[in-house]
Amino acid sequence: MRRIKGIKVIAFDADDTLWENETYFREAERHFADLMVNYADREETMRILYEVELRNIPVYGYGIKGFILSMIETANLLSGFRISAHEINELMELGKAMLDKPVYLLDGVEDTLALLSQRYKLVVATKGDLLDQERKLRKSGLLRYFHHIEVMSDKHKAAYESLMAHLDVSAHELLMVGNSLKSDIQPVIEAGAWAVHIPFHTTWQHELVDEAIESPCFFELSNINQLEALL
Repeated sequence: MRRIKGIKVIAFDADDTLWENETYFREAERHFADLMVNYADREETMRILYEVELRNIPVYGYGIKGFILSMIETANLLSGFRISAHEINELMELGKAMLDKPVYLLDGVEDTLALLSQRYKLVVATKGDLLDQERKLRKSGLLRYFHHIEVMSDKHKAAYESLMAHLDVSAHELLMVGNSLKSDIQPVIEAGAWAVHIPFHTTWQHELVDEAIESPCFFELSNINQLEALL
């Protein structure tokens, strides 16, 4: 197996890399489609919701709060603005329930962080709503392993270059670990750093990529437990 040498900082994505997250969105979408059954079929509901979410990302960013607002906007569109106040309240309660979900660590996460934190500076590099990510980090019990927490509005090359400058490391000294090829891998490779992809069993379609990534700085693992052997 090829090994990565010279790493000083390992950055970890949070959602679906350290803990389960995307499954809560899929559950909420199914519930939303059920609530919209009097206005549109499931396929139409999901299509419009996705379109609304994409339009709203530049306005609301990523995370549950933006998702709640996108559900309400979609409900208005699908119902011809006939949606009742009671039904809108149901959508708000659905979103609040998502914000109150427990944090379930993925297999091997804490053992791996405990081991790697003895040799490397560990950071969280994630996107989403700041308050929600802080909540999940507190609930996770993982904060003690991390030197720095970076919650980004989006993940692109410039964002990772800014992170490296803040941490005072060069590109060849940074390794990013995440589940999204679009957010955690492609821009990191473009910035000249190392990247490890650990797929999660479900991925939001906005995070999918069309082309395979080919780079000597790119690795793919099936479980975070395998990370230590790569270093």
